Amino acid sequence: MSIVVNGITKIFGTQTAVNNVSFSAKPGEIVGFLGPNGAGKSTTMKMLCCYLEPSSGTAEVEGFDILKNPLEVRKNIGYLPEQNPLYDDMYVREYLGFVAGLHKIKNPDKRIDEVIQTTGLEKEQHKIIGTLSKGYKQRVGLAQAIIHDPKVLILDEPTSGLDMNQLVGIRQLIREMGKEKTVIFSSHIMQEIQALCHRVLIINDGVLIADDSIADLQARVSGQTKVVVVFSNDQYSKDPFVAVPGVISVQKEGDRLTILGKDDADIKPGIFKAAVDSGLTIVEMKSELMNMESIFRQLTQKQEI
Repeated sequence: MSIVVNGITKIFGTQTAVNNVSFSAKPGEIVGFLGPNGAGKSTTMKMLCCYLEPSSGTAEVEGFDILKNPLEVRKNIGYLPEQNPLYDDMYVREYLGFVAGLHKIKNPDKRIDEVIQTTGLEKEQHKIIGTLSKGYKQRVGLAQAIIHDPKVLILDEPTSGLDMNQLVGIRQLIREMGKEKTVIFSSHIMQEIQALCHRVLIINDGVLIADDSIADLQARVSGQTKVVVVFSNDQYSKDPFVAVPGVISVQKEGDRLTILGKDDADIKPGIFKAAVDSGLTIVEMKSELMNMESIFRQLTQKQEI
């Protein structure tokens, strides 16, 4: 295993940011790391990269303990943090030369040429980083993360803020790198997770609540149906819908309800009757498949009945 995490915990004052998290990841595996904002994703990643020391527990990267051998761990990890820290006043090629020097790479010019080609920066390599679009800045961040040819890549929101064309390019790059390396990346784009990942880790309130393949996660909720109801306004209570026979949970967001029901229960007639009895006008009511977004929401939001 490239990464082995055992009971890792991080406490800041009175707040437990990460609570007894354990998982592993192997070479050639792309692992999606999901969770709501503030769930502990970035904190976990920073501990793996030796930027933060765990309060308890430990982890190994390529057999090196993050507490006992942090320098060796860093040699084996390529890290792209959520806030991509670049030197905006440097040229792309100049910056990559600087990073190559930090890693003491032999024949740096050859390696810089390789990563520039890999990340699609050929036309941008002689430009000042501060003049680049966000998509190309992300490519520069990926280039610095892989320039020392690490066996493990940890990417924190690598596609955040990108347009569709930029997103497709970065996604393909991650897919190619994941053929040989161990890749852990976080994202709020569920389609991206479904398209790229072999496995998914979901963390909520600092606790790891899921470690499964997407197929296994879908199997966990296969006995449920999802109905979305849109009303003419948001001035209503969800309480009448909680009482509908067969309903498992009800979540309100403005003028719409997301209602989960048992697979063997037809909850639509009960929902319609509850709306009529409450004097509510239904604009739309439809059933939806339990995709990755639905699964994520169900696992990370508190059940309300």
